[in-house]
Amino acid sequence: MRRSLVLTREHARHPFRVSLPHRRESFADLPQGFDTSWRLTAADVRGVATTYFATVAAALAFII
Repeated sequence: MRRSLVLTREHARHPFRVSLPHRRESFADLPQGFDTSWRLTAADVRGVATTYFATVAAALAFII
């Protein structure tokens, strides 16, 4: 039995993929007044710094 690499028939798709919602939402679908700017806050910087120093401390603990 030979099967092609690309299944083009609709009934040959995987059942899980068929059960997923088909609508794709993008930035074009957002309302006009929606704020899409991503700003760094002090909590974000503090979280990154804490993670960085904790990782460095853990690596040094394994090395030493």
